[in-house]
Amino acid sequence: MTRTVESIDQIVQALKDHMYIADRSLATAIFLALKLGRPLFLEGEPGVGKTEVAKVLADLLDRPLIRLQCYEGLDVNTAVYEWNYTRQMLQIRLMEAAGTARDQHAVDGLFSEEFLLKRPLLQALESRNGRAPVLLIDELDRADEEFEAFLLEVLSDFQITVPELGTIRAQEPPVVVITSNRTREIHDALKRRCLYHWIDYPGFEKEYQIVLAKVPQAPDRLARQVVGFVQALRGEELYKLPGVAETLDWVTALVALDQEELTEEAIQETLGVLLKYRDDIQRIRGETVRQLLERLQQGEALGL
Repeated sequence: MTRTVESIDQIVQALKDHMYIADRSLATAIFLALKLGRPLFLEGEPGVGKTEVAKVLADLLDRPLIRLQCYEGLDVNTAVYEWNYTRQMLQIRLMEAAGTARDQHAVDGLFSEEFLLKRPLLQALESRNGRAPVLLIDELDRADEEFEAFLLEVLSDFQITVPELGTIRAQEPPVVVITSNRTREIHDALKRRCLYHWIDYPGFEKEYQIVLAKVPQAPDRLARQVVGFVQALRGEELYKLPGVAETLDWVTALVALDQEELTEEAIQETLGVLLKYRDDIQRIRGETVRQLLERLQQGEALGL
């Protein structure tokens, strides 16, 4: 398994070997992030493969993956550390029983690493088997701006300050991948600490190659028809356009239904796999499905 990278071409091939079809621009961003030791900030619509980059990198580099899933209200206790209050209380009772509750050294021991619960950010500063982990900070745009500001110390110096223990620094900085669906803007101060790359919806040929790599059991004609239909569907006015993840789910579902090709009936019955909002399904179901399918079939007849 590859543990170091020496060229952009090596990144492209390694990603392909791990069934991730990447543009050269993305491979370049990954290569530079690894070479320069900078966090990689990936933005794009949901389902275009941002999170998968970190998973593939962890496998590619043979490093553990530590994932911090962001959400509104995320705080230090969940993301960085907290004290194991239950164990501390048990220890206090043992100290009282042993008559050492007033021993300052014993009291200080209650706030040692033995009682520290390390959360993802603190775990990411520790090397495992001689290798720093890959840290995935997923969907940062869902977290509050206050938490985003806290990340500045981590991303600048790869260190975290625990008041009772002091400053904990990484002996080897982790590989950091940050993703955002751009539901809000991320502050410039954080972006300046990262290398930036936007992952867009793929074109037909790239998405077709992704389907072949991820769902090899899909008939070739079905794969082409599904990709063509999804590509056309992204031109419609929808609340949530289907991403690559939905394309793969849809192909997998159609294969499970033993579909050899895309039919109007199959589309109507499985729209809930592709679209996740009731209004979108109602807008597409019926006449729009027929029109998109006819356009797809006409393109096939013309060899497009």
